[in-house]
This record gives sequence, structure tokens and C-alpha cells, in this order.
Amino acid sequence: MAQAKRKKKFFDVEIPVVNKDTQLQAYEISELEGRFLKYDLTRMLKGKSMMLTLKVRAEKDKATASPKKIVLLPYFLRRMIRKGTNSVEDSFAAECKDAVLKIKPFLITRRKVSRAVRKALRNKAREELVNYVKDKTSYELFDEIIRNQIQKPLSLKLKKIYPLALCEIRVLESRDKI
Repeated sequence: MAQAKRKKKFFDVEIPVVNKDTQLQAYEISELEGRFLKYDLTRMLKGKSMMLTLKVRAEKDKATASPKKIVLLPYFLRRMIRKGTNSVEDSFAAECKDAVLKIKPFLITRRKVSRAVRKALRNKAREELVNYVKDKTSYELFDEIIRNQIQKPLSLKLKKIYPLALCEIRVLESRDKI
């Protein structure tokens, strides 16, 4: 006797960080556990091209996705860089309440500036971000990046060194503490 063929079904996955739902296909809801999901935030953020990577957790009959990584897409950054400006990048690890974060800020100055000014901007951005994230959870930080609540105050603090055309967090990646 032939075995009955199983059929895949769609299961709702809740994404609380952006208050949206999406669907993933699987035989059973337990198979969704640990699966990664990419969600494009471009329309939600009025043209700021961001990709959110989420990890799915399945409990009994409900699946929720928690943010793991947020990336500003390269074509958006290329569009923002103009002739006669400098870009300042950095990459460092910072510890928040529940995870270790990899943070990559991206700054664009209004005009060409000296290396010393770029270094001062890079160091000040690193110092401010490390101090800011240490008393927050990773979930709060992802939420604030989506809402531009980290970038705006950071830009105002860095403006004292040199005015910026753009102040963004290019990558925020969360790794659980060991």
C-alpha cells in the first residue's frame, strides 16, 4: 500500500518589531523553528532601503520572528554619496543587555575633510554608540534603528565635530551571549 503524500501548508509568522505578519511554508509548525527570514523594509521607511533578517521561533501553535540583523542596502548608500564629500565607516562589537552586537556606522560629510576630522568622527560615533547600547536590549535597538531614534541624536552629537549629510547604522547584527 502506498504511503499518503504529505502536503505543505502555510503558517502565519508574527514579526512584532514591525507589527506585520507573513507566511512560511512547511509540513508542521515545528519545522519553522530556527529558520531565517528576510524582510524588505524599503516601502515602510519611505525609500530608505533596509533588509531585516529574522530568526523564527515556533511555540506550540504560534510562530514569532525575532530580529537578528539589519542591513542598509549598498545601492542606497551609493545614491547618497556625492562628489566632493567623504564617507566615514567603522566596525566594532558592543555589548548590550542580552547580546553582543556588531555595529557598523556609516557617515557622509557635507564636504571633503581631513583625515583627522574623519578619525574624530569615527571615534566619537563609536564612543556614543557603545555607551548607548549597553543598557538596552537587542530588540529595543532594532526597533529604534527602524524608527531612526538612534541615528538622529547621534547625528546631532557628531555635528559639533563636523556637519554630516548622512548618519546611518549600515549594519546591526546580534549574536547571543555565550
